[in-house]
Amino acid sequence: MERTATGEFDIRLTPMEASESTVGSMAIAKTFHGGLTGTSTGQMLAVRTGVEDSAGYVAMERVSGTLDGRTGTFALQHSGTMDNGVQTQSVTVVPDSGTGSLTGITGSMTITVAEGKHSYSFRYALPPVKP
Repeated sequence: MERTATGEFDIRLTPMEASESTVGSMAIAKTFHGGLTGTSTGQMLAVRTGVEDSAGYVAMERVSGTLDGRTGTFALQHSGTMDNGVQTQSVTVVPDSGTGSLTGITGSMTITVAEGKHSYSFRYALPPVKP
Protein backbone atom coordinates (compact mmCIF):
# COMPACT_ATOMS: atom_id res chain seq x y z
CA MET A 1 0.00 0.00 0.00
CA GLU A 2 1.39 3.40 -0.99
CA ARG A 3 1.66 6.10 1.67
CA THR A 4 2.82 9.71 1.78
CA ALA A 5 5.07 11.32 4.39
CA THR A 6 5.49 15.09 4.42
CA GLY A 7 7.62 17.51 6.38
CA GLU A 8 10.56 19.86 6.27
CA PHE A 9 14.29 19.31 6.29
CA ASP A 10 17.36 21.31 7.18
CA ILE A 11 20.22 21.07 4.69
CA ARG A 12 23.91 21.88 4.82
CA LEU A 13 25.87 21.89 1.56
CA THR A 14 29.64 21.98 1.93
CA PRO A 15 31.82 22.55 -1.14
CA MET A 16 34.26 19.70 -1.63
CA GLU A 17 37.80 19.96 -2.92
CA ALA A 18 38.03 22.78 -5.46
CA SER A 19 39.29 21.93 -8.91
CA GLU A 20 39.68 23.48 -12.32
CA SER A 21 36.59 21.58 -13.43
CA THR A 22 33.36 23.31 -14.41
CA VAL A 23 31.60 20.61 -12.38
CA GLY A 24 31.06 21.56 -8.74
CA SER A 25 30.98 18.96 -5.97
CA MET A 26 29.30 19.33 -2.58
CA ALA A 27 28.82 17.19 0.51
CA ILE A 28 25.17 16.98 1.62
CA ALA A 29 23.96 16.73 5.22
CA LYS A 30 20.23 16.82 6.00
CA THR A 31 17.99 16.51 9.04
CA PHE A 32 14.42 15.41 8.25
CA HIS A 33 11.39 16.41 10.34
CA GLY A 34 7.77 15.29 9.99
CA GLY A 35 6.61 11.95 8.62
CA LEU A 36 10.24 10.98 8.02
CA THR A 37 12.57 11.70 10.91
CA GLY A 38 16.29 11.20 10.65
CA THR A 39 19.42 12.34 8.90
CA SER A 40 21.19 11.84 5.60
CA THR A 41 24.60 12.31 4.08
CA GLY A 42 25.55 12.32 0.44
CA GLN A 43 27.29 13.98 -2.45
CA MET A 44 26.09 16.29 -5.22
CA LEU A 45 27.64 17.16 -8.58
CA ALA A 46 26.36 20.32 -10.27
CA VAL A 47 26.95 22.46 -13.34
CA ARG A 48 25.88 26.09 -13.73
CA THR A 49 25.79 27.60 -17.18
CA GLY A 50 26.41 31.11 -18.46
CA VAL A 51 22.64 31.51 -18.74
CA GLU A 52 20.93 32.74 -15.57
CA ASP A 53 18.53 30.12 -14.16
CA SER A 54 19.93 27.20 -16.18
CA ALA A 55 21.80 24.40 -14.39
CA GLY A 56 21.86 20.68 -13.70
CA TYR A 57 22.69 18.39 -10.79
CA VAL A 58 22.87 14.75 -9.75
CA ALA A 59 23.19 13.47 -6.19
CA MET A 60 23.19 10.33 -4.09
CA GLU A 61 22.34 10.29 -0.40
CA ARG A 62 21.91 7.68 2.32
CA VAL A 63 18.98 8.34 4.68
CA SER A 64 18.96 6.89 8.20
CA GLY A 65 15.79 7.29 10.20
CA THR A 66 12.25 6.33 11.09
CA LEU A 67 9.34 6.21 8.66
CA ASP A 68 5.89 4.89 9.46
CA GLY A 69 7.22 3.64 12.82
CA ARG A 70 9.93 1.58 11.09
CA THR A 71 13.65 2.28 11.44
CA GLY A 72 16.46 1.67 8.99
CA THR A 73 18.29 3.20 6.05
CA PHE A 74 17.72 3.66 2.32
CA ALA A 75 19.36 5.53 -0.53
CA LEU A 76 17.94 8.33 -2.69
CA GLN A 77 19.06 9.10 -6.23
CA HIS A 78 18.55 12.69 -7.50
CA SER A 79 18.57 14.20 -10.98
CA GLY A 80 17.49 17.76 -11.67
CA THR A 81 17.65 20.44 -14.32
CA MET A 82 16.66 24.07 -14.52
CA ASP A 83 16.05 25.34 -18.06
CA ASN A 84 15.69 29.13 -17.99
CA GLY A 85 13.96 28.88 -14.61
CA VAL A 86 11.77 25.85 -15.43
CA GLN A 87 12.68 23.07 -12.99
CA THR A 88 12.40 19.32 -13.45
CA GLN A 89 13.46 16.91 -10.75
CA SER A 90 13.49 13.19 -10.04
CA VAL A 91 14.29 11.80 -6.60
CA THR A 92 13.77 8.06 -6.26
CA VAL A 93 14.61 5.32 -3.79
CA VAL A 94 17.49 3.19 -5.08
CA PRO A 95 16.06 -0.32 -5.59
CA ASP A 96 16.94 -2.80 -2.82
CA SER A 97 18.77 -0.12 -0.79
CA GLY A 98 16.55 -0.42 2.29
CA THR A 99 17.93 -1.94 5.49
CA GLY A 100 16.51 -2.84 8.89
CA SER A 101 12.75 -2.55 9.01
CA LEU A 102 12.86 -0.38 5.85
CA THR A 103 14.02 -3.36 3.74
CA GLY A 104 11.96 -3.48 0.55
CA ILE A 105 11.08 0.23 0.51
CA THR A 106 10.23 1.82 -2.84
CA GLY A 107 9.17 5.36 -3.67
CA SER A 108 9.87 8.85 -4.89
CA MET A 109 10.25 12.24 -3.25
CA THR A 110 9.30 15.75 -4.32
CA ILE A 111 11.36 18.58 -2.86
CA THR A 112 10.04 22.13 -2.63
CA VAL A 113 11.97 25.26 -1.68
CA ALA A 114 9.83 28.25 -0.73
CA GLU A 115 10.79 31.33 1.28
CA GLY A 116 14.11 29.73 2.19
CA LYS A 117 12.51 26.58 3.68
CA HIS A 118 12.96 23.09 2.27
CA SER A 119 10.05 20.66 2.41
CA TYR A 120 9.40 17.17 1.05
CA SER A 121 6.54 14.94 0.02
CA PHE A 122 7.64 11.31 0.03
CA ARG A 123 5.39 8.74 -1.67
CA TYR A 124 6.54 5.29 -0.63
CA ALA A 125 5.54 1.69 -0.16
CA LEU A 126 6.81 -0.84 2.37
CA PRO A 127 6.21 -4.57 2.47
CA PRO A 128 4.01 -5.80 5.33
CA VAL A 129 5.70 -6.39 8.67
CA LYS A 130 6.37 -10.09 9.12
CA PRO A 131 5.01 -11.57 12.37
